[in-house]
Amino acid sequence: MELPGPNASRRRFLKAALTVGGASALSACLDRFSEEPIPQGTDDPTSFPDRQFAWNDSLERDDHGNVVLPEHHLFVYLNYDGEAGSEGVPTATDREQLETALRTIERAYEWSNRGVVFDLSYSPAYFDRFEEPLPDSVDLPSPERLTPVDTPTLDEQDALLHLASDRSDALLAIEETLFATGDDAPDTLNGVDVAGRLSDVFTVDDRRTGFIGPGLPAANQDGVAGIPDNGPVPEESPLFMGFKAAFAGNQATEEYVTISTGPFAGSTTKHVARLRQELDKWYGENSHDDMVSKLFSPRHAESGAVEGVGENLGDHSGITDEIYERITETAEEFGVVGHAEKAARANRDAEGNVRTLRRHVESTDDDTASLQFPSLQQGISEFNAVQEAMNGTDIVAENPAIKPRVKNGIFRYVFVQNRGNFLVPPRSLRAFPTSTGDAPAEQ
Repeated sequence: MELPGPNASRRRFLKAALTVGGASALSACLDRFSEEPIPQGTDDPTSFPDRQFAWNDSLERDDHGNVVLPEHHLFVYLNYDGEAGSEGVPTATDREQLETALRTIERAYEWSNRGVVFDLSYSPAYFDRFEEPLPDSVDLPSPERLTPVDTPTLDEQDALLHLASDRSDALLAIEETLFATGDDAPDTLNGVDVAGRLSDVFTVDDRRTGFIGPGLPAANQDGVAGIPDNGPVPEESPLFMGFKAAFAGNQATEEYVTISTGPFAGSTTKHVARLRQELDKWYGENSHDDMVSKLFSPRHAESGAVEGVGENLGDHSGITDEIYERITETAEEFGVVGHAEKAARANRDAEGNVRTLRRHVESTDDDTASLQFPSLQQGISEFNAVQEAMNGTDIVAENPAIKPRVKNGIFRYVFVQNRGNFLVPPRSLRAFPTSTGDAPAEQ
């Protein structure tokens, strides 16, 4: 992918620059946006929430109260490469270096859409280096295949740094500055002195990018594998499939997904999947009502509940208890079931609270339509239960018209390429926690 020309919109240029990455992309951003300063952060660590993933109070909201995620996302998959003590366990020096680097980001950028929000999480493979297992209060199994129709690569890198901002040049600057090595590495970040680098303790294994927001998918659909050449993605849609998602009424609160007991109180678990999309079929085979049936529910299509991209839905998808409790009857009547109504069967607790908090974004990495799908929940088993409900195996078994990939929600159009499980510790433990929730011992 090349950077677009000087007539490209600001948002399209920022998205393309992050996808391309590297010093040349950052330089192009600096040339174009040098007159638009990014607000700096603060030296006061107490001003940040202890939960790393507590982004919502600092992010913007739309007219319906839905959280507006930052437009640009960077997922950096990392392996520990620090000083190491016995058996590859990070040392106190490693922890200090990492914490200093993370504090550099917080000093350099305001915690907001205009600045940068981020979290650093750790995989089961990272915690395997310690003698003691994770406590029972942490539900963090190794990643596994979760659908009968996909065979994904399992992400088992040590850590995942997820950064988000409306300014992709901020994300590029963090990447190019804090992962730099050598004497020519930049010594400032957004005007703040660099006191530590992530390259001191980590090696980058993979980088993935994402974006979200009305207009961005439409502006970036040309020449992308998996999207028809006629440019069918609506201008108003924040996502490639042409509809809104992540309504406030269908999202868990950050409080709900927080682990409340044990040494990792204040943490959450994070499942991250990458899905390839075949939207030539989505737009080529389906009318608007067909799309609504498969993405939401046939009951929505029958009643005309979704207008356009779904802005009229406000803060709730409209998937009620009655709709998902009648899913067997719906399958028999319509010969198709919706993605959202299937998921809702397992995404509520006994009191009706939503169990997962999704922060998914689109991607054109490798010039292919993809979805980066992070989900936060108290324990990974909760995500797995929701995925099992989405699989619709019980519905397929009882309805010959519905197949594992056909008329079964959106399975015909999405293909899971990667899955990984991570623990997002509280800010106080974010720099190389041990499996018992302690700081690394002095080495």
